[in-house]
Amino acid sequence: MRLSRSLVPTIKEIPSEAQIASHRLMLRAGLVRQTSAGIYAWLPLGLRVLRNIERIVRQEQDAAGAQEMLMPTVQPAELWRQSGRYEDYGREMLRITDRHDREMLYGPTNEEMITDIMRQSVKSYRELPQILYHIQWKFRDEVRPRFGVMRGREFLMKDAYSFDLDRAGAVVSYRRMMLAYMRTFQRLGLRAIPMVADTGPIGGDLSHEFIVLAPTGESQVFYDAAFDDIDYLGGEFEHGSAENLDRFFSLMTTNYAATDEKHDAATWDRVEPARRREGRGIEVGHIFYFGTKYSKSMGLSVTGADGKPVIPEMGSYGVGVSRLVGAVIEAGHDEAGIIWPDSIAPYRAAILNLKPGDAACDRMCETAYVGLAGDAILDDRPERAGVKFAEADLIGLPWQIIVGPRGAANGAVELKRRATGERVEMPLSKAIRACT
Repeated sequence: MRLSRSLVPTIKEIPSEAQIASHRLMLRAGLVRQTSAGIYAWLPLGLRVLRNIERIVRQEQDAAGAQEMLMPTVQPAELWRQSGRYEDYGREMLRITDRHDREMLYGPTNEEMITDIMRQSVKSYRELPQILYHIQWKFRDEVRPRFGVMRGREFLMKDAYSFDLDRAGAVVSYRRMMLAYMRTFQRLGLRAIPMVADTGPIGGDLSHEFIVLAPTGESQVFYDAAFDDIDYLGGEFEHGSAENLDRFFSLMTTNYAATDEKHDAATWDRVEPARRREGRGIEVGHIFYFGTKYSKSMGLSVTGADGKPVIPEMGSYGVGVSRLVGAVIEAGHDEAGIIWPDSIAPYRAAILNLKPGDAACDRMCETAYVGLAGDAILDDRPERAGVKFAEADLIGLPWQIIVGPRGAANGAVELKRRATGERVEMPLSKAIRACT
């Protein structure tokens, strides 16, 4: 991406409507623009981050054995009447009527639709278990949308749904998805902790929300420091073994973790003082086991091994893909701007040409741009160096390759690591290798 030819509308002023860091920085860095209350257009840089998060979420869902599909955004009201939720869901549901006077709705979630698809598609116990997921835009008509993409009305979400023959199988699916989530958050560079949660309008009797630690979080959280030392990617846990998943789940649920709503002071007092941690947190995911709540009310059954009908046990597993963009920024920023983790940054590096038109500078910048295979922003604009430094820090790419006439004359550049601010002079070839 060459900045001289790109839509990256950065702004210096702090937007008056932005109350939290992620909202301010997403607007200032040109990631999004609001089109209506709680609804945002994703501009090129923001969309690249969104797609990178999507990619990691998708990879971990696939690794856990879930199958991707895609369900529509608009759903028939009749499905929700069958489950009994159409009137109960409340005014957050956007209800519409088509030209044939059929009652429809813009989906806030997909339990009803996936249950309908399964009752049309599976007939025998041999076809279970199944875990299906999709990544799709949702709409919930919040009374007061705020905090940018953290609490908007339209949002991108990954929903997964499990179908098992009995509770024991459903619990294995639940634990498999929990592990997939913990692996996902670690890959995103986030510290996340699963905490027991209320089931809300989705229902069920087993539920956990995933809280990402961030100084500006909406909830106060209390947790055991044991969570800080767990490596979910190191091979200790795997999806395929029920015994292994049981050990993982035990670790997640025996160490203390609670939001202020669920906090138990007496239990907290029994945690060793040196291991007590407190902070603020943001909810980025929620998983539920709800048994036969939907399969029973909507008439989903399969023929069991004994020839009798079996009503499948279900669970649902949601993670806010667009909300994660805001959560990552809340967890990683400074006064200058965003600090992207390497795994989801829109580009690996910013190449700052401090003197466009200088033959040596132009040549080195082009060499760096080609060497990074397009995974870089080349700031080739005729702007002052101070403007380029400020905007590079605001956008927050992991690396900055700084090319000035003095260094270029000697074949050297400065390489800056955005997260630490450390700057080192080195040959261009070495800087390119460091960024790849």
